[in-house]
Amino acid sequence: MAQIKITQIKSRINCPAVQKRTLDALGLKKMHHTVVKEDTPSVMGMVNTVRHLVEVTNA
Repeated sequence: MAQIKITQIKSRINCPAVQKRTLDALGLKKMHHTVVKEDTPSVMGMVNTVRHLVEVTNA
């Protein structure tokens, strides 16, 4: 399975609680933090929810 790198590039301040919980579920705790996840439909759905806060690249 392919892997992707997800990096938080914008602040979670003033974001709705749903988006903050999505960032937590992805494992992103602060700005410029990067996690590597499997490229699954559920992960891509979470990334789509917070697409304005994160940057996605291939691992």
